[in-house]
Amino acid sequence: MKKTLFQLHWFFGITAGLVLALMGITGATWSFQDEILRAMNPQVLKVQVREGGVLAPAELVRRVEATEGKKVSMLWVETHSDAAARVFFTPPPGERRGQLRYVDPYTGQYTGDVVGLDFFNLMLNLHRFLAIGDTGRQITGACTLILVFFCLSGLYLRWPRQALNWRTWLTLDWAKKGRAFNWDLHAVFGTWCLLFYLLFALTGLFWSYEWYREGLNKLLADKPPAGQEQKRGEGRGGHRGPPKPDANAPALVVDYDAIWDSLQKTAGPGLAAYNLRLPQAGGQPAMIFYLLDSAAHERAFNTLTLDPANGQVKRVEVYTDKSFKAQLLASVYALHVGSYFGLPGRIIVSIASLTMPLFFVTGWLLYLDRRRKKRQVRAARSGLTTGDEQKDGWLVGFASQSGFAEQLAWQSAGQLQAAGLPVRVQSLASLSEDDLRQSQRALFVVSTFGDGEAPDSARGFERKVLGQPWSLEGLNYSLLALGDRQYPHFCGFARRLHAWLGERGAHARFAPVEVDSADPAALQRWQQQLAELSGSTHVPAWQAPSYESWTLNRRELLNPGSQGLPVFLLGLNPPSPVQWDAGDLVEILPRQAPQRIEQFLAGLGLDAEAVVQVDGLAEPLSVALASRQLPVGREHLVGLHAQALVDALIPLDAREYSIASIAADGVLELIVRQERHPDGSLGLGSGWLTEHMAVGGTVSLRLRRNSGFHLPAEAAPMILIGNGTGLAGLRSLLKARIAGGEQRNWLLFGERNRGQDFLCGDELQGWLASGDLARLDLAFSRDQAQKVYVQDLLREQAGKLQHWLEQGAAIYVCGSLQGMAGGVDAALNELLGSAEVETLIEEGRYRRDVY
Repeated sequence: MKKTLFQLHWFFGITAGLVLALMGITGATWSFQDEILRAMNPQVLKVQVREGGVLAPAELVRRVEATEGKKVSMLWVETHSDAAARVFFTPPPGERRGQLRYVDPYTGQYTGDVVGLDFFNLMLNLHRFLAIGDTGRQITGACTLILVFFCLSGLYLRWPRQALNWRTWLTLDWAKKGRAFNWDLHAVFGTWCLLFYLLFALTGLFWSYEWYREGLNKLLADKPPAGQEQKRGEGRGGHRGPPKPDANAPALVVDYDAIWDSLQKTAGPGLAAYNLRLPQAGGQPAMIFYLLDSAAHERAFNTLTLDPANGQVKRVEVYTDKSFKAQLLASVYALHVGSYFGLPGRIIVSIASLTMPLFFVTGWLLYLDRRRKKRQVRAARSGLTTGDEQKDGWLVGFASQSGFAEQLAWQSAGQLQAAGLPVRVQSLASLSEDDLRQSQRALFVVSTFGDGEAPDSARGFERKVLGQPWSLEGLNYSLLALGDRQYPHFCGFARRLHAWLGERGAHARFAPVEVDSADPAALQRWQQQLAELSGSTHVPAWQAPSYESWTLNRRELLNPGSQGLPVFLLGLNPPSPVQWDAGDLVEILPRQAPQRIEQFLAGLGLDAEAVVQVDGLAEPLSVALASRQLPVGREHLVGLHAQALVDALIPLDAREYSIASIAADGVLELIVRQERHPDGSLGLGSGWLTEHMAVGGTVSLRLRRNSGFHLPAEAAPMILIGNGTGLAGLRSLLKARIAGGEQRNWLLFGERNRGQDFLCGDELQGWLASGDLARLDLAFSRDQAQKVYVQDLLREQAGKLQHWLEQGAAIYVCGSLQGMAGGVDAALNELLGSAEVETLIEEGRYRRDVY
């Protein structure tokens, strides 16, 4: 539903948004026409207040008609102000209103022509009809309905998990740039303007649709007294004026003295202004809308209906006598323009109206940005298909544990494809003997898991393929190996693959490129090799990972009183709607704590506010150092100027975390444990997220696909095993399963003590009670003399484990590689046999996300 609403929201936004932007500008302009015209035409619209008051209607009409030679049909007079009176003459046949003249209500003299009146009439015509008549009215009416949809769908799409945090709703991060800033403008200003736009829409529809007007009348209007049933069109709510005359109706006779006498008796000495509207023929009532000095607002009219021939009063409607809902109905226009709330209301409503183009512009910018990114994705993958027509092209094989090798494989394929070479991309797990024999040119992008092991997805390839005596003399290949030098068997799997290919007669075009922890220099060498292989003279720089500013809106301690290190549940909101799959990861760029930067600069003689250049942008030295590794020893840095210091320091590496929520939650959640060094200082990544960064602050984050830990393609039971913060990845999988209505879920979770370390315990117990968790087995290692771990639970539940696997269950493990993951793997091999475990891996039914 959220995706559908989002698609409708942007579609209407880039279409109806233009009309609404025009309506916003013209409406705000029209709402202050009186003040603007008075400022532009002081000699015409301002008159001298005279003793004795304004002329009575009879004398005023007599003088005006004598001067103009036309019959008056409507008067608007303010009885003791310096405003000129407005006089409308009888309209020509087929027109609603006749010519307008401004006259001095104290003398009856014509004051002159008003400059700018035609402009404001055009503004109103554009606002209501787009200057194209009834067709325009239908368009503006439809767009007004769409505005209601914008308000409600925008509120739903933006609704944060921490809905009571006002900063989430109302604060704008001016430090954001590009798409993130555009989204902030759109969302935050939309929140500020939401109620005003609903007010515009719900009142504006009154003039757009008859059905809506009649509905409001039935809903809000007071019932008239017996015998005074109101006829349609008599002016309730919108004051639509008297009905059209009958062709056989008698001539109109008007006794202005009698009308004035009735008005004065009814209104009393507090009469401030009156609007007399005469019928177009005899036999019909005249109507007077009048304001008192004590009127609540400029449209708090009292209504007097009388016989124009003798002034006999037929009905009086007093605004203050009406119920509140009927007062709202009579104040539709005042609500629409904000005058219901006085001058401040008019100003605020006009400002909100003037911001409507902002949403059209930012909506278009966001839409164009999405289009650009989609084109880039299509361009990157165009031609990268798997099929027989690609057999003579390049084979790009990958083996990935966390998704990084797969990402680099697609980027490598894209570079070859950009040079006009046919490419097909496959995982090593799907490669057969024929695939390798028939390929003449290949790239292999493979990662090593842990200490020299193959990624889980490639364990079957290693067992079944490596060691086979296949003849591969016709294969020319290059190898990109990803690993981590902290392990003794660095890039062990890639080296075994390279050795086997050489033994089988395949020819390596270059020495394997080994990459330690995503080293950019090694990746650049790989790109240069690809350029040589493709015959390209230009080495395109792979686009650096794109990070966006996410807002930290929640930080909750999950294990107060624990003997272990604190664990926090963090809630982050994106700058714009994003999607991810359960099991995906995030990469976060941490920042140095301000205290650490201050300590580092102490003794270097440098100003923390000195301006330096980082990636072409100017920023203070303290900000630049926050994203750099700060060595303990500073002797070699003494004497460097600020720019040289920044250039000499290595940028911080990103930290990876498993996502603990699903996109439908509307918030990205992480479960992070603080790490402490032997000297007591906090770990860089965990310290920044759990302590140094303020709630409401922003963090640079990017989503990373982790297809190896996604849910099974087909519905099947799941056994989820983890410990500590490994619950994060399992929690996202469980949420996705529950959202999909799948209840065959078995969780085995371990921690220190139940009383303090049962992370998300209430939530898990709730799922168990509701049946969304079929089983929940817990291992709290410190709650008894003999420690118990999740692998011990597996041994205790060996029979149940076997039964679930016979039902097609998949096993997912998330948590620490040392200890838990190794212990679970050993227990599975012990209970099922190594052959069965390998089969589960090859079938994608044993998946791990461990660290």
